[in-house]
Formats: sequence, structure tokens, C-alpha cells
Amino acid sequence: MLYDNHGRLINYLRLAVTDRCNLRCFYCMPEEGIKYMPKKELLTYEEMERIVTIMAGEGIEKIRITGGEPFLRKGMLDFIGRLSRIKGINQLNITTNGTLTRDLVPHFKEAGISSVNLSIDSLDPERFKDITRRDNFAEVMETFHLLMEHQIPTKLNAVVMNGRNIEDLIPMVQLSEHYPISVRFIEEMPFNGTGKGEDLLWDFPKILEHIKAQFPGIEKLKDPKHSTSFNYKVPGFKGSVGIIAAYSRLFCGSCNRIRLTPQGMLKTCLYDDGVFNIKNILRAGASDQQLLATLKEALNNRTKDGFEAEANRKLNFPVSESMATIGG
Repeated sequence: MLYDNHGRLINYLRLAVTDRCNLRCFYCMPEEGIKYMPKKELLTYEEMERIVTIMAGEGIEKIRITGGEPFLRKGMLDFIGRLSRIKGINQLNITTNGTLTRDLVPHFKEAGISSVNLSIDSLDPERFKDITRRDNFAEVMETFHLLMEHQIPTKLNAVVMNGRNIEDLIPMVQLSEHYPISVRFIEEMPFNGTGKGEDLLWDFPKILEHIKAQFPGIEKLKDPKHSTSFNYKVPGFKGSVGIIAAYSRLFCGSCNRIRLTPQGMLKTCLYDDGVFNIKNILRAGASDQQLLATLKEALNNRTKDGFEAEANRKLNFPVSESMATIGG
């Protein structure tokens, strides 16, 4: 098993497979997009499979595939299927914007996908278009209904943005009345590719207060171990509601995850600027034992929380990269 220097178990890898995205959500990247990495600079499928196999042998049992938008990379479903068959991997989840998955959802279970996080920041087509700078609302909702039809465990992820989608909070909670989903509201973070952040006006307490005003009977659920969300349920509703204090960083004490960017940079915290580049070591001919030793050394020097990680940044300070480059 893998532990960090604070005694936290590490058993979860967030694997970003591409930095490319077909949406332009303003909280993630500028309207003109970002400078994408050349294909040769990205980890190959074979390299990622090797890394996951090594980590699975040391206790990594949960993988989340992220991007960018994962399904922009060709052969993604076959790759996911191969990962799901690696010994030790017990759970393989995916985060997608749902714009490219209409024909793929029926094959998700066969590929070994355990659950899906569907990113959707508004249930209103015009607000969706304003936020994403693209007119793909219909495709995303089609994906949602297909996920429900095929009974795939689903979480809806919505970044809460002042003046952008506050009107959507209550309708999204109401969506959990009829569907067995987890609607998760995420505090806005500064990973927008511009280096310019805004004051957080809608933090965890304010989001919860807003929901409670409409649903005073909402009940607190017991949060699963290592949960990043504080979870609630309106009595009688099929689904639940979660709030992720991603900017307030209230869950760092139980964090069990590490991240691997599309370029092969290991991040032991979302807010650090990278610990070391696995791809460079791998392509230099490192053995499995050398890769594992380097990983363990990084975990032995892990920051205690996201605030310390941000304060220790050297390459990009303040935070200036797009979430698409580090894995949403």
C-alpha cells in the first residue's frame, strides 16, 4: 500500500489522457483556447498502461479518466477496457462533458466503466451556451438520458459561478427527485488559463444556505471515506446532493488521490505545479522499480494541504494553467 508522509493512504489515481477539449468553458480556459501539447509530448496508451500496472501493484485500486475531454482521443473506449482488466483495479470511472458519447454510452459497462461524472453547469440551453461558448446542450442532455436508460451510476458536476448559473442550483437539486443521481456543486477555482482569479462569492456555506432556503428539510448524509463532497438528501428524492469545497480545500486531511497530467507530470495535489515528470523518466529507460521508488519519494514529501501546495509553487504562481492541462 502507498502512504504519504502524513499517513494518508493513496489508492486513487486521476489520469488525464488529453489536454484537448471541444468546449471553451470560461472558468477553465480562454475563449481562444490554450496551446495544446504536440502528440509526441503526451503519454502514449502503452505508457499509461505500464504506469497504472505499476501503481496497481502497490495499492492504487481506483482510476478516474479525465481530460480535457477524454473522448477526443481516438481509441479511448478500447483503452479504458484494457485499464479495467489490470489486476488490482477495482473501480474505473470517467469524467466527460457528454458531447461526444451518444453512440458510446451503451458500451460503457462492457468496457468496465463503473460510473460517470457528467459535467453540466446549467440546465438552461442559453446559459449553457454562455458558459461553454458552444451550443451543445442537446447532446449533453442526450448523454444524460442514455446514462439513465442504461442504469450507469452518474454524478452531475456543476461549477457554481456568481452571475452565471445561480438560477440553476434549485432546478438541478430538483432533478435528483426523479433520477438516482448525485448532483454535485463545485466551488469555482482559479484554473482558467488566464492567471486571473476572482473572489469566491459562492463558497460551500453559501451554496448550502441557498439550497436549504428552498429545501429546509434536506438531511445530511454520512460522507463516504475520502469523499471530496459534503453530501445531503432531500427526503423522498431518488438522488442526492453534494457540495465540493474545492477552493476552500476542506477535504485535504483525508485526500487519497494523486494526478497524472497528459504530459506525464505527477501532481500529489491539485494546487501544486508538478512534482516530477514520469514520462521523461520512463522514456529515459527507467525500470519499474526506479519508477516506483521515485513515486514513493514524492509521496514522502507531500504537502499537508492545498494551501501549502499553492504556496510552494515555483513554475506558475499565481495559479495560471487551465484545468484541461492538469485533469479536471
